[in-house]
Amino acid sequence: MSKKLTADATAAPASFEEAMAELAQLVAQMEAGQLPLEASVAAYARGSELVKFCAVQLEKVESQVKVLEGDMLKPFAEAGEGEL
Repeated sequence: MSKKLTADATAAPASFEEAMAELAQLVAQMEAGQLPLEASVAAYARGSELVKFCAVQLEKVESQVKVLEGDMLKPFAEAGEGEL
């Protein structure tokens, strides 16, 4: 495992996109079987933290959208619906 993972394990991501990129990297490493057992457990723990961070960020954005839409979110129209 690289030192980057252990150094980043305690750092909060700067953005949603950064968290998603790091999460994708962790998943790729784990799926490729590149990590020893202890490193895999650490990667899993970090991935869990990143997922929670992303969920919080998405909830914040959803709240902002609700405010912008007057708390009346509308589902997207299905393909072909509402089109002239």
